[in-house]
Amino acid sequence: MKKNDIIFIVFLILLFLPFFISSDLYNFYKQFNHNHGMIMAFIKFAILATLGEVLGLRIRTGKYTKPGFGVLPRAMYWGFYGLTIKMAFIIFATGVPNFLQYLGVENAASVMKQPFSSTKLLMSFSISTAMNLIYAPVLMTAHKITDTHIVENNGSFWAVFKPINVSKIITTMDWNVQWNFVFKKTIPLFWIPAHTITFLLPQDFQVLFAAILGIILGVLLAIAAVMGKK
Repeated sequence: MKKNDIIFIVFLILLFLPFFISSDLYNFYKQFNHNHGMIMAFIKFAILATLGEVLGLRIRTGKYTKPGFGVLPRAMYWGFYGLTIKMAFIIFATGVPNFLQYLGVENAASVMKQPFSSTKLLMSFSISTAMNLIYAPVLMTAHKITDTHIVENNGSFWAVFKPINVSKIITTMDWNVQWNFVFKKTIPLFWIPAHTITFLLPQDFQVLFAAILGIILGVLLAIAAVMGKK
C-alpha cells in the first residue's frame, strides 16, 4: 500500500466518521437532507461520484490524479448531474406506479409506501427499469461528453464555464464501447438491479445510495478498462 492510498483511506474515514460518532450531526444531516433534497443531491454526487472516478483512475494508472484529469470540474459536473438524478427519481418513482395503475395494476400508486412485499419489489424493479432505459443513456452520454470536454481543456476548472463543442465530441465518441459496454452491459447487469434496491429504501436515503453506487461503478469501469487492455 502506497502513501497516497493511506492518505485516501484516512480522508474517507474523516469524511464519514463524524456522522457515526455524533448523533447531533447525523440528525442535522437527516433534517437538512429531508428539507433541502436538491442541495444535498448536488453535494452527494459532487463528492461521492467524483471519488468513484478518482478510484477508477487509481486502478487504471496507479495514481489518484494526473495532469489534465480535472477533479474540480468533474465534481461540478457530477453535482449538476446529481440534480438531474434527483429529478429523475421523483419523476419515475411517481410516474411509473401511476402508469401501471392506469394499465390496471391495483394500488400500484400506494404500494411503495407500504412494507416490503413481492409487489413492492416488482414495483421497484419496474421503476428502475423505466428510469434506466429512458433516462440513463442520456445521462451516460452527457457524462462522456463533459469528460471529453474537461480533458480537451487540460482539466481546467474553467472548462465548466466554456461552451462545449457537442457536435464534435458526439461524432468522435467510441460508440462501439458506449453501446456494447456502457449501455448493453452496465444498464441491465448493474444499474437496473442496483436501483431496484435503491427504490426499496426510504426516500431520504435513495440519492445517497445512488451516489455510493457511483463509487462502485467507477471501480467496475476501471477494472473493465484494465481487462480490455490485456
